[in-house]
Amino acid sequence: MNPGSNSDAFLADRARFVRTETVRLSRIAGAGHYSSTFSAAELFACLYYDHLKLDPANPAWEERDRFVLSKGHAAIGLYPILADLGFFAPSALDDYTRLGSPFGDHPDMKKIAGVDFSSGSLGHGLSIGLGMALAGRIGGRDYRVHVMLGDGELHEGQIWEAAMAAGHYRTQGLIAIVDRNTLCIDGTTEEIMSVEPIEDRFAAFGWAVSRIDGHDIPSIRATLRALKPAGEGKPQLIVADTIKGKGVKRMEMALNWHVGNLVGQDYDDVMAELMGEEA
Repeated sequence: MNPGSNSDAFLADRARFVRTETVRLSRIAGAGHYSSTFSAAELFACLYYDHLKLDPANPAWEERDRFVLSKGHAAIGLYPILADLGFFAPSALDDYTRLGSPFGDHPDMKKIAGVDFSSGSLGHGLSIGLGMALAGRIGGRDYRVHVMLGDGELHEGQIWEAAMAAGHYRTQGLIAIVDRNTLCIDGTTEEIMSVEPIEDRFAAFGWAVSRIDGHDIPSIRATLRALKPAGEGKPQLIVADTIKGKGVKRMEMALNWHVGNLVGQDYDDVMAELMGEEA
């Protein structure tokens, strides 16, 4: 891969691809996590097509950057990217979640090429990423580890244990990206348990912090390019402000689309909206 070689327009198209494939795969499964995947679409596109050091022909390459999808329910948007990059055939997704398919609602690193972390219960990803970063340091490797967190995950105590430890061990190669769409399955994060001010809280644990528009591709690209290399220094946090359900009006900031199923005319209407073909 050649990070940084693609245009903003191409990355915007790949973000749309993430959304349309999420809708298609959800229909195969009978339900899917639409809105929490849509909020991360531009982040996924910029990471995988513009930033991460990867080799689809050699998924186990020791020098590759690692990506930990801690908010694993958004894997439905990651699988199409991995297929598009050549980690496996796109046709492998045509029986998504069906009996015998390796592709489940959460990813399995033992079954899917290109996946570095098997998720399930939320809140573990930052600890895993920290371990990977420390392993790279011990092994003398300069890869970076990127961990995508849902903002609802910040309610989990293990996240803050990992944040404190990362600051203590000065794992500069650990990058946390918070998909700050402000909603979790039961309501707003601030109603359930406030997570703000996120930057100040991480900074207090010794992190370098930044905050961006998580749908603005030039801003995402610039922020990723400004990240420091692996080494001994402050771990790095990006808070990406996003809109849950971004791209589909009926889903934007709507609690009832955290998980759902589009059928019939609703499916056709949403796909047309995403493709810019609304009547």
